[in-house]
Amino acid sequence: MFKKNDLTELEITALTSDGDGVGRAGELVFFVPNTAVGDTVNTRVLKVKKNVAYGRVEEIVAPSRDRIDPDCPVSNSCGGCVYRHISYEAELRAKRQKVIDAVTRIGKLSADLVKDIIPSENIEGYRNKAMIPVGLNRSGEVVMGFYARHSHNIMHCINCRLSPDIFNDIAADFYDFISCRPELVYSSTNRRGIRHLYLRYAESSGDVMVCIVAGEKNFKGDKELYNSVIEKYPTVKSIIVNINPDETNVILGKKTYTVYGSDHITDNLCGLNFDISPQAFYQVNRRQAERLYGIAADYAALSGNEFLMDLYCGTGTIGLSMADKCRELIGVEIIPEAVENAKKNAARNGVSNARFICGDAAFAADKLRAEGVRPDVIVVDPPRKGLTPELIDTIAQMSPERIVYVSCDPATLARDLALFADKNYSVKEITPVDMFPRTAHVEAVVMMSRKD
Repeated sequence: MFKKNDLTELEITALTSDGDGVGRAGELVFFVPNTAVGDTVNTRVLKVKKNVAYGRVEEIVAPSRDRIDPDCPVSNSCGGCVYRHISYEAELRAKRQKVIDAVTRIGKLSADLVKDIIPSENIEGYRNKAMIPVGLNRSGEVVMGFYARHSHNIMHCINCRLSPDIFNDIAADFYDFISCRPELVYSSTNRRGIRHLYLRYAESSGDVMVCIVAGEKNFKGDKELYNSVIEKYPTVKSIIVNINPDETNVILGKKTYTVYGSDHITDNLCGLNFDISPQAFYQVNRRQAERLYGIAADYAALSGNEFLMDLYCGTGTIGLSMADKCRELIGVEIIPEAVENAKKNAARNGVSNARFICGDAAFAADKLRAEGVRPDVIVVDPPRKGLTPELIDTIAQMSPERIVYVSCDPATLARDLALFADKNYSVKEITPVDMFPRTAHVEAVVMMSRKD
């Protein structure tokens, strides 16, 4: 019925979990980026499969009432913001619906369990972390910005609306430095070169870390660059070089050198101070993280006598934010550096009722269960892939009164909730939280309790 480069008019009736518009032409379902529910668009066919097709907007015939003018020149191509062309209210509706669709279709739960989504206080400039790739285009010119959707092509953009102003200012100065020195850029033939500008920001203090990821420690003009940054930006408290010469998509290498100031900056989250190193996990949207942790604490319903276990604890932020409300805290994390950071974070904040174990969550939980450890409440904050069936089984065998699940992927969350239902746990409430405005990502916090 359709072939590549055909034009067809579509009415957009829904959004996918990735933020693409969905429309139908006969029996064929079309996915079209940068569209809104209610749009009527002329669509250029890019690819046709058996039951689905992919297209791009050629003309907006009739705009949706949700549509707004994008305020970023690369938003249609960048892989970051997928909702910059619709109002924030429409974005929040779409994200809540994403959670509802997952838990009803996959988890077989009632939509009534999903509460109103918690909006972000800031939808611009909220990111306290930016990893900006540096490369060469086909003409040999330096480009710096963000990866285009579904590719490793760098979209040149040094002024991101999701970053604080100081990130964009430093990025602009860094580009001025590197743009006339293409020989310093990392490539398959120059594996000593610069590949990323990595920035971190402590919102409570205003302190900034500048990290340059390169194939080797020293490069031509490095002292000139460092001195200009230090002189122009007094809030820069740390300049670090991370060494990564390998042909890999992993951004950070194993060796790190501090060339100015401290090897970390310190931020305050939920009344606690946390050291932020280049490798340390820390929530990107600090103010919204405090809201998410507050919901998790409400769901944990700690009275001061409970034994709390925090699985996938990272540097300890969630567990430590609840440590003053429980009798004892055990955190489990597989990354050794994160565990050491968690121990230091506990010590610097005077938390004496916490201990942290380095190991795989399933192994550590099973080991603790074998030792007779029985937590009253378990908090889990797994990566996007969610929990394993083995870990869910181990958690259920520990028989905690309540489980608080913090999720960054509604689909794997819903899958896991269905498994917990078979292990004698019922979902009491689900609260979506918008941690990353203008992107397709949405977090959710779930309260579960033992059925008996």
